[in-house]
Amino acid sequence: MRNMVRVVAVGIFLAVALTLSLQASAQEKYPSRPVEFIVPWGAGGGSDQTARAVAKLLEVELGTAVPVINSPGGTGTVGITKLLAAAADGYSIGLLAWDTLALLSSKPQKWGIKDFSVLGIVIQLPSALYVAENSRFKTWKELEHEVRSKPGAMKIAISGFGSPDHITISFLATKGLSFKAVPYAEPGERYASVLGGHSDVLYSPIGNVRSFVEGKQMRPILMLSTEKNPHYPNVTTSKEADLAITLPQRRAVIVKAGTPDDRLKRLSDALAKVVKQDAYIQFLTREFAQADSFVQGADAVALMGQDVEQMRAIITQNRGK
Repeated sequence: MRNMVRVVAVGIFLAVALTLSLQASAQEKYPSRPVEFIVPWGAGGGSDQTARAVAKLLEVELGTAVPVINSPGGTGTVGITKLLAAAADGYSIGLLAWDTLALLSSKPQKWGIKDFSVLGIVIQLPSALYVAENSRFKTWKELEHEVRSKPGAMKIAISGFGSPDHITISFLATKGLSFKAVPYAEPGERYASVLGGHSDVLYSPIGNVRSFVEGKQMRPILMLSTEKNPHYPNVTTSKEADLAITLPQRRAVIVKAGTPDDRLKRLSDALAKVVKQDAYIQFLTREFAQADSFVQGADAVALMGQDVEQMRAIITQNRGK
């Protein structure tokens, strides 16, 4: 009988302890530990720079450390997989670059937009084709003539197959401008390939390589936009070159779908404050990005879907030629 009473008493004690533990967990202040910021690209590139600019300011808003974790590979899929393998508890966030989003436009992936909750698009900027400062090509017309006369001979450094870079290069091929695309997962390697003469041309968002341009190591030769860029007014635009393609670069902060609503709101509110701070506005200015880059919630998801459909249409058109 005593043993039975003891067993019942222990059972009650454990039940009470478990209940108290669950209540304490539910009432846990969030965040109570560091929030990892996963970047699916190597250090030094535009995604890395964007994440670090955001992370530094998020630390103040969240009251905890936000370490940036670089996980490059597979045009960003390695980092995305790492984020989706983590618990949906708000302690892992990620940076989704359109280089990776573009993969959804070409073939089925093991992940999709529905697997994320989008906190917001934090940067938008045009891309361009660059050559080394000492390149023999001084204008787009000179480069265009060379590419048309020697199809596939000229190497262009891109972020990865299936990326907007690759989609753009495939589009150019349908216009008689055939490059040999060479992917580099590490941004530093991509830049070095052009500076070292291993690639003839570089595809890059304009803010990523600003320091190389200002240091007289690179220069843009074709701006992928419909209007002249005020920072590079003498550079030919894709519209002027009769090439109807732009595909701007965008990057969004995301979390795994299923993250508790209260934590999702905490992160969303913190990010909304970050993008309004002078330090972040100055970062956008340095990157030559749109001043109104921030797009939040459902509007961001809608824009993502529209961009995937646009890229899918370009791919379909390219395949038909």
